Amino acid sequence: MIIEQIYTGCLAQGAYYIESNGEVAIIDPLREVQDYINRAAKNNSKIKYIFETHFHADFVSGHVTLAEKTGAKIVFGPTAKTNFDAIIAEDHQVFKVGDLTITVLHTPGHTMESSCYLLKDKNGKDHALFSGDTLFLGDVGRPDLAQKGALTQEDLAGLLFDSLRNKVMPLADDVIVYPAHGAGSACGKNLSKETVGTIGNQKETNYALRANMTKAEFIKEVTEGLLPPPAYFPLNVQMNREGYKSIDDVIKNSAKPLSVKEFEFMANDTNAVILDVRHQTEFIKGFIPQSIFIGIDGGFAPWVGALIKDTKQPILLVAPEGREEDTITRLSRVGFDNVLGYLEGSFASWQNANKEIDTLRSVSADVLGDKIKENAIVFDVRKPGEFESEHVENVPSTPLSFLNDHITEFPKKEDFYVYCGGGYRSVIASSILKARGFHNVIDVAGGYAAIRNTTIKRTATVCPSTLK
Repeated sequence: MIIEQIYTGCLAQGAYYIESNGEVAIIDPLREVQDYINRAAKNNSKIKYIFETHFHADFVSGHVTLAEKTGAKIVFGPTAKTNFDAIIAEDHQVFKVGDLTITVLHTPGHTMESSCYLLKDKNGKDHALFSGDTLFLGDVGRPDLAQKGALTQEDLAGLLFDSLRNKVMPLADDVIVYPAHGAGSACGKNLSKETVGTIGNQKETNYALRANMTKAEFIKEVTEGLLPPPAYFPLNVQMNREGYKSIDDVIKNSAKPLSVKEFEFMANDTNAVILDVRHQTEFIKGFIPQSIFIGIDGGFAPWVGALIKDTKQPILLVAPEGREEDTITRLSRVGFDNVLGYLEGSFASWQNANKEIDTLRSVSADVLGDKIKENAIVFDVRKPGEFESEHVENVPSTPLSFLNDHITEFPKKEDFYVYCGGGYRSVIASSILKARGFHNVIDVAGGYAAIRNTTIKRTATVCPSTLK
């Protein structure tokens, strides 16, 4: 028996490769599927099933492409409706993979079709639960993404309570839990950094699995403090339900090198977003005017989804040389397939052609401290939870995810300063603000991590677990 978790950090997503006696099952695959095919071929095994825990909202799954390339059957839980061939399993239906069995446990709540998959070993012993977005380590799936008609988030939370109590918590304490996501995912609010746990550990540490917890308490706590989901979520759900282009075709159509002249023409002749994915320290020094920065080496794909939002938006790339295809692949993971091409030679070719460039002002945390003494205007673009835990005194919370909601709060003339946790998100925010005409924005290098090493007055630290 082989069980391998294939974890993608920038998406905080876990896919799973299960192999037994020449047969393979894949659970929640990423959109680029060749790696799964290669792994199976290396062991002379055949991919038999592709199990989907639900219609994912935060990434495009590889189920359709993988089925086309291998002949494997796609399996969804009860009530799922697809535009492609799939097995819509019954609750407790059993699938055989080599010497193993995988049992469908229908666990509605996060979504109506959400299901967990219980793996039993060759002796019939419960071994592992692939819990999707039903159960995370430290949290459970948010119940607000599948509201429809009269079905409210409170209704879904109630269903999730029943699913967890009736299907998950009765499992033995030593059953391994393999969730679909970890810390950093927008699919929950209190996810652990750990990516593998046990049922017993979750009963002890997960607030939503407390013994003697009432359904009313569960509904209140699970729905409390939910931030609005990123705008691209329903677009990804649609792609996962209806199907999508092969990633091979996406890369073929998108990985087009453009000369400076071609790039400039397309930038002027289309409504494309110029997306610069270099490191923030490079972007600050110089970039094409009106560019938006979202660095490839940060939480790239989710931030693209949250801030660009429309998956059909045309995009022109400025990427580090040699990483253009990698960038296109990562964009496709969240459904952004409309890349028109990339600047050949990266930003250096634009500079060498003596084209107009822009720069971003940036100061150290020490300089910010001096400016605060002169009543500088400062904004915190971290997540609300980070802000509530600790922040610079008298500074408002303007989270990057909801920057559009705060645009009127930024001054048009006076200089103002923007900080995040470590300097990545503040450059994203600053680039967006600059593109909108706020040329008076100044980034704080190193973010709050650097601010902690200064004498700047900060609020007392509050443990996030005590926040409501």
